[in-house]
Amino acid sequence: MQGKIMQTIETQGEILDSNVIEAVGLKKAYGQVQAVNEIDLRVKKGEIFSLLGPNGAGKTTTVEMLEGLREKDGGVIKVLGLDPWTNGYSLHKKIGVIPQGFRFFEKETPPEAIRYYADLFGVKADVSEILRAVVLEDASKVWFENLSGGQKQKVGLALALVNDPEVLFLDEPTTGLDPQARRAIWEVITGLKKEGRTVLLTTHYLEEAELLSDRVAIMNKGKIVAEGAPQELISRFGSGERLNVTASPELVDYLQAHTDLSFEIDRGGNISIRINQRGDALKALTAIEESGLAWSELRTERDSLEDIFVRLVGGTLEEHGEIALKKK
Repeated sequence: MQGKIMQTIETQGEILDSNVIEAVGLKKAYGQVQAVNEIDLRVKKGEIFSLLGPNGAGKTTTVEMLEGLREKDGGVIKVLGLDPWTNGYSLHKKIGVIPQGFRFFEKETPPEAIRYYADLFGVKADVSEILRAVVLEDASKVWFENLSGGQKQKVGLALALVNDPEVLFLDEPTTGLDPQARRAIWEVITGLKKEGRTVLLTTHYLEEAELLSDRVAIMNKGKIVAEGAPQELISRFGSGERLNVTASPELVDYLQAHTDLSFEIDRGGNISIRINQRGDALKALTAIEESGLAWSELRTERDSLEDIFVRLVGGTLEEHGEIALKKK
């Protein structure tokens, strides 16, 4: 099996040229629990790739194997052409890592932290440039313990950049931050992409993944259940554009009797009319007006990546939700 997997990777030379992370048939078990169950994963050079999933899906185990911090049970991994477990010393000089819940010495300032890490890596670091890159110049004289949550995460990003890495692994870098601090971290991450660096991100914030990512993979119970660009997944698994209106049951009856529109209703009186083609919106508005019935809160809506995530990890597309499809 191992030889077959290696042959699969070796025969995909054209793909490997553009991939900085490659995993085929990756497995890891803890006793009887298959935490990572023969997944394939490829991350292209210069992209932001998000690994998503509920707690226990296998995300952190996967990332730790890719980083060389945990040994795999099976499969093949190549990060920048190296096996993370057997060539970890060489690889760690080329990657940057922010673990979950990053902490540092309380009585150190950001510049001192950067110089400390530079000594560990045996490299010369441009402290001012790194502070500028993570937008931390104004806090250069503040001890770590007195920094805000967002600034502490920026210190983590700064340390991940000390060795000028080609690939960064960011494990939930914005967890627990307020919206303003999260957006500040987003700006830093997009700046890293502009510099040509590759970022593998794990996050529980689906809005964050949708905004930042070139591609995402959704894990559930050790398997990858969907992978692609956020908008691609929304188009593939979503329910399309909808016109939403709050109205009485009488309007539901009117739409059923006078149109061929597909729509859904919930218990709160919200009607969601599916817009399959441009004319459907005009047809719906005309019918609503001609009914003479009261309505409110007219708006258009489409699925987000979070909607898709909930559908994929919370049950089948048919089983999810409380709404019942109505069609004449």
